[in-house]
Amino acid sequence: MDLEGKTCLVIGAGRGIGRRVAELFSKAGANIVISSRTESDLLELEYQLNSEGNSNVLVAVADAANEGDARQIVSRAAERFGSVDYLIHAAGLGVLKPFSELNNSDLDAMLNANVRSAFNIFQAVLPLMSERKFGRVVAFPGILGKAPMMQASGYCAAKYALTGMVKCLAQEYKRFGIRFSLMHLGGVDSSFWDDITMRVDRTKMLSVDAAAQAAFFAATQEGEGVMAEVVLMPESHQLV
Repeated sequence: MDLEGKTCLVIGAGRGIGRRVAELFSKAGANIVISSRTESDLLELEYQLNSEGNSNVLVAVADAANEGDARQIVSRAAERFGSVDYLIHAAGLGVLKPFSELNNSDLDAMLNANVRSAFNIFQAVLPLMSERKFGRVVAFPGILGKAPMMQASGYCAAKYALTGMVKCLAQEYKRFGIRFSLMHLGGVDSSFWDDITMRVDRTKMLSVDAAAQAAFFAATQEGEGVMAEVVLMPESHQLV
């Protein structure tokens, strides 16, 4: 696929699925805007993409949960490349533990990372896409934005909220040529699990590459079809 002249903004590009999606869009020739809160991760990725032949990479160190930061990310992207054609919102945070052990700080952190960051970025980027009558938005509520799980009440609350928001936006913005895809991915072997104390078998999870390839495929499909919701699960944890 040739995406030369198109611009992809990846929120949460520093590592995991976001990083791999940025690599895939870069390989397809797109201009790349990479954003996260960790500068070292972004500079490493920028160097990699530049080394692979893409000089059209913009680094935006920011916290999308902050409204000012989110607007600045999009403003810089538009100033540098003229538009944002693809938005990949891969930022997120999960706290998995019994409900009785959750506190307000846990809930606030999850709502900020999963919901408020998306809300802020959507508000900044959708007017640009609407003006151009083109846009592709991919968000990652994961399988816990579709199905419940023990010890995930706060995380499910945040991810279900993200799912609901995107479904509403799909209705509001379809007349502007903007398509939305929800990635309900189950069990991806990413750095998400590094600090999770729950016992899980990461050898049976999806790879980061498999998850990113699915997101890239959903974002770049043209014609009359829209991959509105993608449920991709490890073979050992199928949800039908």
